[in-house]
Amino acid sequence: MAELNMEKLEELAGRVVGNANAALSGLLAYIADQTGVYRAMADGEPRSAEDIAAAAGVDSRYLKELLSANAATEYVSYDAETDRFYLSPEQIAVFATEESPANMHGLLQIIVAQYAEHETAVDVFRSGKGRPWGEQHPCQFCGTDRFFRPGYIANLVTNWITALEGVQEKLESGGTIADIGCGHGSTSVLMAETFPKSKVFAYDIHGPSIDDARSKAAAAGVDNIVFERADGSNIPSNGGYDFACVFDALHDMGDPVGVARHIRECLAPEGTLMVVEPLAGDKTEDNLHPLGGVFYAASTLICLPNSRSQDVALCLGAQAGPKRLIAVLEEAGFSSVRIATTSATNIVLEATR
Repeated sequence: MAELNMEKLEELAGRVVGNANAALSGLLAYIADQTGVYRAMADGEPRSAEDIAAAAGVDSRYLKELLSANAATEYVSYDAETDRFYLSPEQIAVFATEESPANMHGLLQIIVAQYAEHETAVDVFRSGKGRPWGEQHPCQFCGTDRFFRPGYIANLVTNWITALEGVQEKLESGGTIADIGCGHGSTSVLMAETFPKSKVFAYDIHGPSIDDARSKAAAAGVDNIVFERADGSNIPSNGGYDFACVFDALHDMGDPVGVARHIRECLAPEGTLMVVEPLAGDKTEDNLHPLGGVFYAASTLICLPNSRSQDVALCLGAQAGPKRLIAVLEEAGFSSVRIATTSATNIVLEATR
């Protein structure tokens, strides 16, 4: 056995302590979000723990401890002279503004969902068996929607669709859209609102998510949208879609080639498929950074088990990278595939028949 390097040992142990702090702080942030603590602090005004507790309706002693932990991780700010806590503008964007692209509560909900069923995660990992999306903890579904929704609002219409050749014009004049793997329907509703002359057909394999999506559409008052429970490999063609899209879901599928092939068959002759996937490089070493670590972890716990639970079980993973993704679409029969654009967290591929 090689001799221990004490400096490296201390560095590694310190990193573990830091990660433990982050894990516990994430849970406390989840509690503060669910109990309205951050909403009570959203104006950025310094207040005592007692005043914040009164506004949020929580126990003041517990809150003082939670806020102190949050201050240690710089999730909240603390004024030592007055013993008051507050949120800076940046902290407000991350913790107290629901539609902010920087809002992180959805990600924290996803993490909490995984800890809540850690025994299942251990069993799946040890056995190598699959775990369907629908068997995840309920927090997983709303957390996933909440995590991705701000990014979709910020990018889908203004940055992603505009990067595609001729798609925006088709949808503005009135086209047909297929949203495959729509989840809670945030992207579907956004496109229905933005392109009122177009018809949106939205599909997801998870029944409860479809129910939530229908409720979301009803609340938004859009009537040019239809939700249906369906697997990506057997969606109806509805006369041929002008535009089909898959948001952060192709890598989760057991047979992404087969799904992409079926989508191609359902497109109109001049139709376009847009695939949005987590940003990644083609090599493992390209993704060894904090964001890549988050995606690899989520992939281990969520994406790979879902893929393995389905036929073919290709297990692309959340860090597949553009080379593998393009190969999947080309194998599915698309004649032209290109990287249309990227964002801070996503790569956007355009594929045409």
